[in-house]
Amino acid sequence: QVQLVESGGGLVQAGGSLRVSCAASGRTFSMYALGWFRQAPGKEREFVASISRSGGVIYTETVKGRFTISRDNPKNTVYLQMNSLKPEDTGVYTCAAKYTPHLSNLFRSVVEYDSWGQGTQVTVST
Repeated sequence: QVQLVESGGGLVQAGGSLRVSCAASGRTFSMYALGWFRQAPGKEREFVASISRSGGVIYTETVKGRFTISRDNPKNTVYLQMNSLKPEDTGVYTCAAKYTPHLSNLFRSVVEYDSWGQGTQVTVST
């Protein structure tokens, strides 16, 4: 397992941008595929994006063209750049890590991940 700590959440107006970060501990960061999830009040946790060890990415349909997931292995950090934010993007954003020997593996399901951060609140106002 790795320890994950998110940062960068906050309050933004609709149409604005925000970048959330997730810093991981340890020296095996490059062995993990990574993901971002979000959870709005009264709703289930929802997949947002995943990035493979080699940099391949997948997104949920509602954020395609607006969000970008990236990773910086020397800094043990994964990012989620969020543009053109909408009120329905509001929620607690949580990062997750999954150990995998495969360079191209991507994961969409919460049950596939090994480690989770505590989340950072993102609120998009009208």
